[in-house]
Amino acid sequence: MIESKRFVKLLASFSSIILILLIWAAYSFFIKAELILPTPLQVFFELKKIIPSASFWLSFFHTLLRVFIAFSISVIFGCIVGFLSSISEFLKYFFDFPISILRTTPVIAVILLALFWFNSTSVPVFVSVLMTSPIVITAVCSGFSEENINLMPMAQIYNFTKFQIYRYIKFPACKTAFLSALESCFGLSWKVVVAGEVLSIPRYACGSLLQRAQVHLETSKVIAITIILIVVSYLFQIVLKKICSAWSKN
Repeated sequence: MIESKRFVKLLASFSSIILILLIWAAYSFFIKAELILPTPLQVFFELKKIIPSASFWLSFFHTLLRVFIAFSISVIFGCIVGFLSSISEFLKYFFDFPISILRTTPVIAVILLALFWFNSTSVPVFVSVLMTSPIVITAVCSGFSEENINLMPMAQIYNFTKFQIYRYIKFPACKTAFLSALESCFGLSWKVVVAGEVLSIPRYACGSLLQRAQVHLETSKVIAITIILIVVSYLFQIVLKKICSAWSKN
């Protein structure tokens, strides 16, 4: 039964990819304009040029490093602020307003402002932390809030200490929300970091490569780099899901 479900899942995913490629090929053939939409074959040849390139992987490494730095800072900062907000009603309302503002602020506006405040290397990290940490803050605060935990009355009946309440009730209750926030935070970090690189143009960055390719009207290169970023991000998210899944079972 499990093997059958896996086969159906793989078949559906493969069929979806084939359909996208067919629609892409048909549309590019119809418009006959490489500048607007190159064919899948043209992008494939561009990938063959990019993948062996040492300069591309140097830029990719710097982008990956920024993503992990931003992600780590967001998680640590989000956990601290989220936990403090869960134990203090004042802090909860204190952080509620700026978090609400960040959720509705366009990323592009934050990037443009950050360009005045930081150097080109730091802009993507700063913007990513600013835009992704609210996800972790909200998840941790919600997970630790007593009103969201059904077992709190039992803890009062058995006179649990504060340590026991956190160890056996609050931490397990918060874990699910926290792990879900990690996945969302990591995926958004990729998008925001690359967007920040496109505008700040650091010396080594995939976003800088995308910006230069766009300026030089190299549409095939833009799509090829984007495909690599999507594939790598997807693979990292699979690994993160496996880690979160294993942790949630402990």
